[in-house]
Amino acid sequence: MRNLLCLGAVMLALAGCAAPQQPNADAETLARVAYRQPGPATLTLYTMINNRTGRGGHTSLMINASERVIFDPAGSFYASAVPERNDVLYGITPAVEKAYRGAHARSTYHVVVQRVEVTPEQAQKAYQLAVTNGRVPGAYCAQATIGILQQVPGFESLERTFYPEKLSAQFGQLPGVKTERYYENDSADLQAGITKSDAALSAAEE
Repeated sequence: MRNLLCLGAVMLALAGCAAPQQPNADAETLARVAYRQPGPATLTLYTMINNRTGRGGHTSLMINASERVIFDPAGSFYASAVPERNDVLYGITPAVEKAYRGAHARSTYHVVVQRVEVTPEQAQKAYQLAVTNGRVPGAYCAQATIGILQQVPGFESLERTFYPEKLSAQFGQLPGVKTERYYENDSADLQAGITKSDAALSAAEE
């Protein structure tokens, strides 16, 4: 009974890590928007941190491999210019990445961005795991992200947790990880941030 109560508390704490499912984009759409960031292969962990409590509300992983995608398990982000399939966001250009961060950073939350350079083989392994993972249940964002990372050589030491901030702390101890924090002071409403970011991306495409 105690374990069930603890799990219930975790689910409530991670309520922001659950969202209505978006329809899957078709292969033609994904191929049309495919983008790879020039430079080294990288893994970038995003952790959305409550400014008042310091607790994590969501975890996601950007992977710059043969193309750049964001594994956004049970995520809330939506933009009309960013197709999604099974919790993976495609076409992650610099403008889209900025919109993604901006949608989550607001007066109540900031985004911890932790980037590490990896080999092309490590990045491609993470990419393949992400695109074949399937949709993730609400509140399992950290669990799903760790599940992928643990299968990438060099990241096996990460321990399972439901808490995004605990995953962030572990990830930050890995060799070569560079950490920054991104803040904005706009509306506390996540959906308002998503709508604003979507409008900015749509305007940029016109």
